[in-house]
Parts: sequence; C-alpha cells; structure tokens
Amino acid sequence: MPSSVAVNRNRNHKPALAWLAWFTVGWTLLLLFMGGFTTSIGAGMVFLDWPLSDGSLNPQGWLSDRDMFAEHSHRLLGAQVGLLVIALTLWLHFREARAWLRNLALAALVLVTLQGLLGGGRVLFDELNIHSEHNLLAQTLAIIHACAAQIFVCVMVALAIGVSRFWIEGGAGLKAPLPGSLRGWGIAACMATFVQLIAGAVMRHHHAGLAIPYFPLSSPDSLLPPAWGFQVGIHFAHRVGAVLVTAVVAVFAWKLWRARETSAFLRVLTALLVLLLTVQIYLGASIVWTHRNPYPTTLHVIVGALILALAWAITFISFRSPRPARVGSPRENIASGTADAAA
Repeated sequence: MPSSVAVNRNRNHKPALAWLAWFTVGWTLLLLFMGGFTTSIGAGMVFLDWPLSDGSLNPQGWLSDRDMFAEHSHRLLGAQVGLLVIALTLWLHFREARAWLRNLALAALVLVTLQGLLGGGRVLFDELNIHSEHNLLAQTLAIIHACAAQIFVCVMVALAIGVSRFWIEGGAGLKAPLPGSLRGWGIAACMATFVQLIAGAVMRHHHAGLAIPYFPLSSPDSLLPPAWGFQVGIHFAHRVGAVLVTAVVAVFAWKLWRARETSAFLRVLTALLVLLLTVQIYLGASIVWTHRNPYPTTLHVIVGALILALAWAITFISFRSPRPARVGSPRENIASGTADAAA
C-alpha cells in the first residue's frame, strides 16, 4: 500500500515552488557577489572567528565598516540560502513525484552545507589563527569554496528549470530533438568555462590579478611576459583560457543558432550568452586597466558564473525530450500519469 507521502506527490507545475526555486537562484547570485566582493577588497579575515562574527550574530559596527559589512553580509546570505535550500528540499520530498528532482534537491543541500564548512575552514585555518608560516591550507579551502559555489549555482539552475512551467507543460519549448553534436559542444562549453573559473579562483586567491599589468599584451611590446613565476604563470594561463573559452562558446552559440531544431526561447538564451561573454572580456580588461578596482573585479566573477550557469541551462534543456502531441491539456496529461518520466 503506497505511503501517504507518495500519494501526495505529483508531477504538476507548482507555481509557488517554482517562484521559491528561482528566488533561491537569485539569492545565491547575490551571495556569490558578496563573496566575490569580500575577496576583491581583501576582507575575508576581518572576523577571526566562525560561525559567529566577533562572537556575535550582530557584531558592533558592521553596518558602517565596509570590510565588516562585506564579510558579515556574505555569512548572513549564506545562512539564508541554506534555509531556502532546506525549504525546497522538504517541499520537493513531500510534493514532487519526480525522483531526479528530489535527489537534485538533496545534492543542493549537501553542497550548501559543504560550502558553509569550507567557508568556515578558510577562516579557522588561516595563518592568523593557526600561526603558520604560510597560508596554503586556507588558500586551498578558499579556492575549493569558490569552485564549489559554481557547481552549486548550476545545480540550483537545473532544479529551478525542472520545476518551471515551460519544462513541465511545454517540453522546455523544444519542438524536435537537438542534434547530439550540438549537445557535445554544450558540454564542452560548460567544461571549458568551469576550468577557466578554477584558474580564475587560483589567480584571485594567490593575489595574481595584476601579475601581468598590461592588457591585451603582457608587456609593452610582447604577448609573452618578460619574466615567469607562479603568479605570472597562472595569470597568463587565465588569459589563454579566456581565448579558448571564447572560441568554444562562440562555436556552441553559432551551431545552436543555425540548427533548425532550435526554438525561439533557446535563441534568446544563446544571444544572451554571447552578450555576457562580450561583457566578460571587457570586465577582464578593466581589472588590469583600473588596477584591480573591486567593482569590475567582482562583476567579472559574477558574469563568469552567469556564463557557466547559462551555458549549463542551455545544455541541460538540450537533453530534454520534446513533449509529443497529446489529446487534452498538458495539466490533464500530467495529472493522469501520461507525462513521460523525463518530465
């Protein structure tokens, strides 16, 4: 006999759940912005304790001091995102019939918990707390924290898409299966962008953002740096990676735009992807031109995350099987159990 939980589960579109999922995505991007801004202004260790800030949830003076505001806001936003993910996980567990969505919510919950622990570890194992001669452990935790944040954003985007009306009732807007080669380019675009974001995180947390103080050249008259070291090497690798990502994303966008199976909705997302890539190149140059002003530096981090999230969203949608024509409304088909398992 089925349990009461299973009886209450269905595949129907739940507007409030969809709004909560997309709100969580937006809140996560705000969290990412504050984390990036905290790193950009070097405020990651303004509080030496964790999970409290100077032993308090409301440390004195945090609203008037920029460094304290950035770091404490990042911590508060992280806690709020965690609560939102808990709410989504419970809602999906009790009301959602699709097992893959319930499992995806559990993955998001594990990731957001891990993120909190990584952020806390980055503080507690900093050289200021452990009195070490180097800060390699804290830097490593900070880099993993930054990269795991990108994965978390992608998981949340997939979850939000999965509970959206256009996915459940409209087959994600697809009228025909997209070519397998196009999906392959989508995966390549996601992987190239993620590797580039890893290089960027290593560069930021090793303070190598201005290791090469010229752009687009590496010196006044050469593409190659006149001297090499770890900081120069990772900075130059990030620049080379930017060229590779631009090429891969451009090919993906071009193929997607030309494919006759591509829906109008995916064409809009493709145009937005190209626009974000253009903005990202300009922001990367601005970091050097403005001598690492914290605002373009932080926007560069956020736009990079948006490029990955959008490339992932397009690729995720491309694996959706178009909904075949059926008699009756989409709601009736879903409620009657005729919706396909991929819905």
